[in-house]
Order: sequence, then C-alpha cells, then structure tokens
Amino acid sequence: MVHSVAGLIARGALTRARPFRSPHHSASMAALTGGGLRAQPGEVSLAHNGVLFLDELPEFTAQALDSLRAPLETGEVVVARANAHVRYPARVQLVAAMNPCRCGHGGLGRGACGRAPRCQQTYQSRISGPLLDRIDLQVEVPPVTATDLALPASAEGTAEAAARVAQARAAQASRAQEAGEDGAPINARADGGFLERIAALDQPAAALLSRAAQANNLTARGWTRTLKLARTIADLDGATAVRRLHVAEALIYRRVGPAAEMVGARV
Repeated sequence: MVHSVAGLIARGALTRARPFRSPHHSASMAALTGGGLRAQPGEVSLAHNGVLFLDELPEFTAQALDSLRAPLETGEVVVARANAHVRYPARVQLVAAMNPCRCGHGGLGRGACGRAPRCQQTYQSRISGPLLDRIDLQVEVPPVTATDLALPASAEGTAEAAARVAQARAAQASRAQEAGEDGAPINARADGGFLERIAALDQPAAALLSRAAQANNLTARGWTRTLKLARTIADLDGATAVRRLHVAEALIYRRVGPAAEMVGARV
C-alpha cells in the first residue's frame, strides 16, 4: 500500500518481497521521512517491514539523520501539512555503515590516518548521541588482509545462520502468543512487564548490567534495548534463560571506538 501511494508499483499489483531501500547520502530530510506537496512517503516508510540501509552515515546531514529518531522509536511517521496530518508506517531494520574518519584510513597499522584520533572524533561526532543510542549493534570491522582472504570459509554459512535466526524468531513468536502478547511477536517489540518476564536476569547478570549502566552512563533506552538484545542472543543460543554471558555480549555491541570501519544495525 505504501509503495502504491508512492507510485512505485503498477496499478492493482501486489508485492511479497520485503523492501530494501538504500538512499544516497545527499538525501534530504523530506526524502527520508516523507513530505512534498502531496505528503508522499519517505524512504523510512518505503522500507517498512524491510531494511533501510544508510551507507556513509556521517555524510548525511545532521537534520536528515535526526529526523529518523522518532520513526525508529514509534514505528511510524507523521507528515504534517496545513490541511492534514498523514501517518505512514515506518517499522524498519536500520543498517548503517561508515568509515572511521573522512580520509578512510583511521585505525592502527600501516596506512593509518596521520591526524588520528582527532580526525576520527570530528568525523564520528556528526552522528548525534540520541541516534546512536537507538542502534543496538555497533561493530568495528578491521580491514581485510591478504592472510584473511587465504583462510578457509566459516563453518557456518549464510543458510545455516538464516536457519538459526528463523528458529529464534519462531520461538519469540510462540512465546508472545502463549503470553497473549500478539502485538509483540519479536523481542524488538516487547515492552513493559512482558519484557521484564521474558528477560528476567539472575543475580550475576543483573549485577553486570547495573555496573555497566553506571560506568558507561547507560540511558533508560539503552538499558531496555540491552535487555531485548540479551534476550535475542539467548534465543539464538537456544537458551531458556538470559544469563550473564548474554548480557555481556549485548553490552559489547553498544560500544564503538574509532579504530576501524564500523557497521551499525538497529534490530
């Protein structure tokens, strides 16, 4: 329906493919969240139930990036006009990638940026803290060396990983259905008392999360998202309870340094 409103599909046609949208970093705020004379849906709505991929994240304008904060939180966009307010759905998986600094040579070793760490700090500061707080997985990816290329492929391929993910999602949906929480079929949508029940922590896990919250100034949003992520990691492990190692891994993903190419994903 969203794509039909935007005029992207033939009249009366249906599509069953989940959308993947990858706008250029020159995209404006209206292009990302919607706007124009007829209040057309933006990229975040066109990616509803799919993936919104933002490459070269710091190259987007600060205004455009911060306009995504509310949609990522609520799962919808409100386009306000003088004569009407139009609501579009915007429940997406946000995936973003960036170089460590503008020159692309940040980090250690041969070819490292000669203006480190100031170059990295200046470049990465273009992304606001509140937006980063909404990105649950933040992973540093070091440069691939010739030695890495010569190594054998991982034992777990894409098909095997997809099967594990599908099994974890099925477990989450079943758990939500049994609890009568049909509106939260996956952990990302769990909230309130339901989240507290499914992500109840034992004493070691709770102590670790409390220490990390104090040491790293974890926000209330960060605390809740860490619980959701830890629950998901436990599901991928096939574990019934959320343990200390699951919380530890979830906390690691919330910290990003200026060392290498970074990839972020909101789950």
